[in-house]
Amino acid sequence: MADSPGQSTPTVLGLHLSQCMNPNCELISIWVGGKLAFPPSTSAPSPNADLPDSIRQDYLEAASIVAKSPRGAAALLRLCIQKLCVHLEKDVKDLNNAIAELVEEGLAPRVATMLDIVRVTGNEAVHPGTMNLNDDEATVSRLFLLVNLIADELLTRPRELEAAWQSIPPEKREAIANRKPRKSKIMKEDDGGG
Repeated sequence: MADSPGQSTPTVLGLHLSQCMNPNCELISIWVGGKLAFPPSTSAPSPNADLPDSIRQDYLEAASIVAKSPRGAAALLRLCIQKLCVHLEKDVKDLNNAIAELVEEGLAPRVATMLDIVRVTGNEAVHPGTMNLNDDEATVSRLFLLVNLIADELLTRPRELEAAWQSIPPEKREAIANRKPRKSKIMKEDDGGG
């Protein structure tokens, strides 16, 4: 676009823009004097690619404020797991009960523990109790890792397993679904001893 007569476009030396090439991100970054000015740099890992968009946005917001407000970041990460439970069609009026429901449905205890760590830490961030997160970026940094591990267990692995299952020919899947359970070798030996 050409300048109008008597006007000029200001040039700012040392100002550069870039766009993230990750299709899950594509955010614009602003660099001033070779240093990242926007978005704020963060030590948080990138969000799991399988997180739904609304959860990913909360995760990225938490990452953008973790250095300035660890408590705010912890609260946003708790919101991430609450939204993840909604995504998994759990009633989240009480997040503790939603996690218990997932456990009853077969959720691995280690994943439930991860969920509880994020839940409790996020609660403490907004309802002060025994934890003081005012200056504890290290604790909150672990929560980012846990949210990604939770997403891996609840979203990524099931998606990958379903893709592998669908790669098997339909007649083989049907045969597997219809097979009769076999007695174990131990049970066969016990049958004759009695």
